[in-house]
Amino acid sequence: MSAFMDKMFALAAANKKTIVLAEGSDVRTQEAALKISQKGFAEVILLGNREDILEKTPDLDRVQILDPVNDPLSSVLADELYQVRKAKGMTPEDAAKLIQDELYFGVMLVKTGRADGMVAGACHSTADVLRPSLQILRTAPGAALVSSFFVMIVPDCALGDEGTFIFADCGLNVNPDAQGLANIAVSSAKSWEALITTTPYVALLSHSSHGSASNADADKVVEAVRIAHELDPAVALDGELQVDAALCPEVAALKCPDSPVAGHANVLVFQDRKSTR
Repeated sequence: MSAFMDKMFALAAANKKTIVLAEGSDVRTQEAALKISQKGFAEVILLGNREDILEKTPDLDRVQILDPVNDPLSSVLADELYQVRKAKGMTPEDAAKLIQDELYFGVMLVKTGRADGMVAGACHSTADVLRPSLQILRTAPGAALVSSFFVMIVPDCALGDEGTFIFADCGLNVNPDAQGLANIAVSSAKSWEALITTTPYVALLSHSSHGSASNADADKVVEAVRIAHELDPAVALDGELQVDAALCPEVAALKCPDSPVAGHANVLVFQDRKSTR
């Protein structure tokens, strides 16, 4: 187990939250619910048909299981969903139908304070998971763009933060403009601080390092760096950087010796979805 995961488990156990696992019919989700509850990392609410779930995983009998289709709480959450969305044209009938969807049911549990968070995406698309989240919870105050990131853990690696990295945005924004890249970079730095609790060093990646190539793709990254510095001057952030210059001290010393990030980046911002393949 990595040091990062050990840290996450310890923090979760010390500050136990209630987490909705929305895709309760999926065996992987059932196994996760069982492990989480056994190890005491969180209080789990599993969504789905109780009989079907227990038939597959009988040991979940002590985990709270709610069925969005049949649970009495559905009508309560439907009323609350209607109140949230009526200004957007939602009718009580629409709300009653939508709340039977496990994703809407789960997000409403979070919205109403019955849960602290929700995990989904094992068998739903990103768009399906985001839709109720954005409609009901919306974005964090001050957030100009919704973006995603992966925490990547490389065993026996001296690069990054002992082999731990954040890759952004590899799952949502396909080809962000310079403003979008800047917002992704700054929000990813904040995510690093929240999760890893060490200093983020953010590299905006390109096929060019500090002007070694000149074209529209590289220029977009340069402009993103300028905007990001304006958004949050305190963040250690640089670009455009090739990945070897971002990660390897020896290469950084040759290509961009004056960079505050090159050679020890731990947050890598990719300029578009294609560059993550």
